[in-house]
Amino acid sequence: MAPTVEITIPSTSTSTTSKPYTIYNINLRLPLRSFTLQKRFSDFTTLHSTLISQSSSVPPFPLPAKSWFARTTSSPELTEQRRRGLETYLQTINEHDDSRWQNTPAWRAFLNLPNSTISSKSSTASTLRNAAASSTGPPTDPIIWLDCHRELIQQLHSARLAITQRDSATNPQSQHESSATAKKYLVKAGGMITQLETGLKKAQDSWEGDRLGDGEVRRRRDLVSSARKEKDGLENLLNAMAAKSRVDAQISDKQALVGNGNPNANSNSSSTLFNGGGSGKPTTTNKKGRVLGKETDRTRQLDNTGVLQLQQQMMTEQDEDVEVLSKAIRKQKELGIAIQEELDVQKDMLGMLDEDVERVNGKIGVARKRVGKIS
Repeated sequence: MAPTVEITIPSTSTSTTSKPYTIYNINLRLPLRSFTLQKRFSDFTTLHSTLISQSSSVPPFPLPAKSWFARTTSSPELTEQRRRGLETYLQTINEHDDSRWQNTPAWRAFLNLPNSTISSKSSTASTLRNAAASSTGPPTDPIIWLDCHRELIQQLHSARLAITQRDSATNPQSQHESSATAKKYLVKAGGMITQLETGLKKAQDSWEGDRLGDGEVRRRRDLVSSARKEKDGLENLLNAMAAKSRVDAQISDKQALVGNGNPNANSNSSSTLFNGGGSGKPTTTNKKGRVLGKETDRTRQLDNTGVLQLQQQMMTEQDEDVEVLSKAIRKQKELGIAIQEELDVQKDMLGMLDEDVERVNGKIGVARKRVGKIS
């Protein structure tokens, strides 16, 4: 089975410090995301010695030797040779059948990997789902938190697809199965949202002081809030569709009650249910009223008076269901307006972020010019 992490070192660069050194750009591709790390050769030597001490075994591929008479910054050939050697070193450890080196904390810390990606024999998505559903607690690691959020987005996407299938289903059984599937995904999404919120609250202090800034913490709060709004919207939509199905079923029963749909049935309801002249004796046969063969289980055992009362009761229930459906639609409209307002706010925040980035880039450019003058 192919490993869940793909590692390459496609390029190198040179630092801009007063004493330049070679930087190796490590590309990592995970099932849910990809990112790049920058390491220097001394980081690799530290990793190699730490792997030996933590696993009590030498890695399966040797680390490229250090050159004492040439520098990579002035020798492109040496740089390329070392780049290929370091790439093979990482790939051999990552793809080796023996996972003793992959399971060490040094390997995960060096590549900035979460615990869910260290094994090539398990699925990352299932690992995240099990972590979210288990009692191990909410995710407190920043990287695992993001992976869990991506899994949450997949759950919401699956729920949306199930709701779409339910809307296009033509028989009650398919509608019921699609509704059950959508509810299952929404329940999982609700649990994951709670876990993400709890993990963000518990680890906020350590993240802000160590890895994440205030802006990143706010962004993650917004991600959770948007996911919760989307989940609530999908639940409301599913409930509205269920209410509409009940209304349609009651309309079908009503059509069965009025027979073949005679337009004069409402105006002549008294004459269709009772004898004319007010004798009070129920009619035994009436071609314009109840039609033999079109009775339902609910009307077959009733007389004409009972059928009339049943029809009035069903019309009342229909009015109540229509009111519930109207409330759900109004709530969906309010939710859509709120989402639009949130998007406008996010757009403004991104614009402010772009301005901040441009301002910082300008300051960095000025600082580089001053450093160049000093050196």
